[in-house]
Amino acid sequence: MKQKHWYDYLWIWAIVYFTLGFFNILFAWLGMFDFLLPLIFAIFFRNKWFCINMCGRSQLFNLLGATMRLSRNKSTPKFLSSRWFRYVFLVFFLAMFTSIIVQTYFVASGVHSLNQAVTLLWTFQVPWKWAYAPDLLPESYVWVAQFAYGFYSLMLTSAIIGLVMMYFFKPRSWCAFCPMGTMTQGICQIQNLNKQD
Repeated sequence: MKQKHWYDYLWIWAIVYFTLGFFNILFAWLGMFDFLLPLIFAIFFRNKWFCINMCGRSQLFNLLGATMRLSRNKSTPKFLSSRWFRYVFLVFFLAMFTSIIVQTYFVASGVHSLNQAVTLLWTFQVPWKWAYAPDLLPESYVWVAQFAYGFYSLMLTSAIIGLVMMYFFKPRSWCAFCPMGTMTQGICQIQNLNKQD
C-alpha cells in the first residue's frame, strides 16, 4: 500500500476553498495559490511535481471518481490531450483571465460598478450578493471584490467541467487539458531545450 503524505490530503483544500468562497467571495483570492504554485514549481524545479502530487482538485476528482466509484471510467477522448486542443483551450482560458483583469480595472477606475455575480461556464451569471457586504472593503478597494468574483467564477467553472469529465470518463480526465498543466508542461519543455543548448 502506498505510503500517505500530507499533500495526499489536499483534496480537502479544494472543498474548503469553494466553501469559503460561497460564503465570502474575498476568499476567492486564495485560489491564486493554485494558479501560481504550479508555475513556480515548473520554473524552479523543472517538473510537474505540483500538478502530479499537490493539485487538490485532481485529488478530489480521483477521490470521487475512483475511490467512491462515481466515474464511468471510460477512456478519455484522445483529442482532449492533443496539442492543438490543449493550446486552444489554454488561449481561451487566458483570454477569460484577461477579461477578469480588464473588468477589475474598469471597477477600480470607476467606469463600472461592482458586479456581484458569479459567471458559470463563461455564460450564465448567477447572483452571489450574499457573499459580499459593502462594509467589507473601503470604496476605493471594491476592485478587490470584483477580481474575487471573476476568479471564483473561473475556478468554479473549471471545477464543474472537471466533475463532468470525471463522471463520463476517467476520474482525472480534466488533467488532460488543464490550462495549468499545459503551461507547466510548456515551461518544462522550454527549460529542457535551453539546458540542452
